[in-house]
Amino acid sequence: MNIYDISTQAGVSIATVSRVLNGSDKVSDVTRQKVLEVIEKNRYMPNAFARSLGLNSMSTVGILCSDSSDVYLAQAVYYLERELRNNSYTSMLCCTGYTRQGKEAYLQLLLSRNVDAVFLVGSHFIEATPEGNSYILDAAKKVPVFILNGELAGDNIYSILCDDYRAANEMTDLVFNRGSKEPIMLYRILSYSGHKKVQGFLHSCQEHGIDDKEHRTFSCPGPLEETYRILSKIKESGLTFDAVVTADDELAAGAVKYAIRNGLDIPGDFQITGYNNSVLANCSTPEITTMDNQVEFMCTTAVSQMMQVFQNHRIPSRTMFSACIVEQNTTRRQL
Repeated sequence: MNIYDISTQAGVSIATVSRVLNGSDKVSDVTRQKVLEVIEKNRYMPNAFARSLGLNSMSTVGILCSDSSDVYLAQAVYYLERELRNNSYTSMLCCTGYTRQGKEAYLQLLLSRNVDAVFLVGSHFIEATPEGNSYILDAAKKVPVFILNGELAGDNIYSILCDDYRAANEMTDLVFNRGSKEPIMLYRILSYSGHKKVQGFLHSCQEHGIDDKEHRTFSCPGPLEETYRILSKIKESGLTFDAVVTADDELAAGAVKYAIRNGLDIPGDFQITGYNNSVLANCSTPEITTMDNQVEFMCTTAVSQMMQVFQNHRIPSRTMFSACIVEQNTTRRQL
């Protein structure tokens, strides 16, 4: 069964069948219904590649993320795909890993598949040098590129991100206001987002008179159990700390394990904060104070902007929104 058979059975031209398949309004309701009945009767599925020849569009977008096992990235991919489906677009997902070579190779793969746009999920895609970002700039010459929670200036590039600097600053202020005197921070890597979070933490420490603030931030790129080892090592080094501000909820869950194993009362002796407002924050005992960086809003905004770009509307190259603190039992004083 193909488009020619459909036209014969419906008694209409091939062009009319094509208009029905493409959603054109230049077909009468009676004719449209006749064609749809033949399609349904024969369970005809139009070939997307064939349709793209006439439309110059696959109605497909590419999504790149570094690691789909990451709770935050997986959540973002889910919301993106949901919004794309709601707008009649399908998606192709590629998990690139963290090397620039992997990111560039998968981006080129998506472009070769004739996608209509590309979403880069997470700030790991932004490199420190212009040369490192050249592959993104080159891709934007072919299709719109949307960067979620990262920022890169360039034609046809649209950055949608949370104000991580302000969020981390406010979270650190919170632990100080709840009685902390000597907080530390754990982060993954100094990506665009990671750097902003660290800077927000350091500024709050400076405002609260912490002299050794530069020595109170620590990289913890490994799994949850690695957090316990890192915190134990910090304690053994002689650095005292009564709060751990973290860059994501998994790090915070690891800090909870550390506190429990060391007999620390949470939050009386030891405060902990997370980031991303993921399921990990609510599954922990006690539940973790976390930062809601509004990942769902970010994804719906990104897809909405994509549709506006396709309709030749002007949209801002940078859209930044604020996060909000979800205070739970790792900072809130118990009554």
